[in-house]
Amino acid sequence: MDTTAVMVTMAGLALAGFVIWYFFLSARQTATAVSSSSGVQAVDITVKGGYSPDVIEVERGKAVQLHFYRDEENSCSEELLMPDFHIRRDLPAFQTTLVELLPTEAGRFEFTCGMGMLRGILVVK
Repeated sequence: MDTTAVMVTMAGLALAGFVIWYFFLSARQTATAVSSSSGVQAVDITVKGGYSPDVIEVERGKAVQLHFYRDEENSCSEELLMPDFHIRRDLPAFQTTLVELLPTEAGRFEFTCGMGMLRGILVVK
C-alpha cells in the first residue's frame, strides 16, 4: 500500500466512525410533555437534520399532541413514521404538522423519517 491508499483508507474509516457516532451514539435531548388544562399532553418538535428533542416522555392513557415543525427542505425528513401507532405523515417544509395519539401501553416506541436515518423515541410511562 502506498501513502495515498493509506490516507484514503484512514479518511474513510474516520468518516464511517463519524456517521456511526452521529446517528447512533450522539447525545439525546429529552422533553417531558406538558399537560394542558384539558389533560392533553403536548410537545413541540423541530425537524432539522434530526428531531429536537428526540426523546419525548408522556404519560400512558392520556391524549398526546406532537407538533412537528420541519425547518428544512431535506428530502430525508419529509416523512414521519410511527409504526407502533400505525402513523405515517408527510411533513411539509417550514410548516407544523400535528400528530395526535393515545398511548395505552407503557414502553419505548421509536419514530423515524421515511428512510430510517432520523430517529426519535416516545417513552410512555
